Amino acid sequence: MMEVSLDGLVARPGKFGAEGWGLPPEDPALKARKLGWLGEAALHLMGRHTYEEMAGFWPTSDDEYAKPMNDIPKVVFSKTLTKADWQQSTIASGDLADEISALETEPGKDLIAWGGAAFAQSLTRLRLVDEYRLVKQPVALGDGLPLFAGLTAPLVLDLVEAQAYADGAVLCVYRPAAG
Repeated sequence: MMEVSLDGLVARPGKFGAEGWGLPPEDPALKARKLGWLGEAALHLMGRHTYEEMAGFWPTSDDEYAKPMNDIPKVVFSKTLTKADWQQSTIASGDLADEISALETEPGKDLIAWGGAAFAQSLTRLRLVDEYRLVKQPVALGDGLPLFAGLTAPLVLDLVEAQAYADGAVLCVYRPAAG
């Protein structure tokens, strides 16, 4: 799941995620949908920057997202991180494609990958994403980090679902096109 601006950006310069976008509170129906997806997750996958941001926030948060964010095991992909103190966290420092392949062979629920932009871009370039759950937000940022940067060939996606919410956000679910 990832927030995306109308101009295709996932973070502003110097900021992580959708922080500082000036948006109203999240629509309760969208939040309920995202919480349902979290309940289906076996693992959170994230890059180091996102891990550090989330590890500094969720353990003390009283938001509805806090319980699944804290309870679901986490794998942080990093070549430089030496310890992961957030409960149920492990570090994966090997080849990204090999590490993801090994995790996918384990029985269980879905793997949910969180940004940041560089981690998401790496997963996309390696064609490791089975489904994109993007929340298009009604804001244009003008400058920032794009989700789909560094592709060596076009990535054709099939729209599986689209749902508009009262706050102007549109949830779009895409899967890589066959062929």
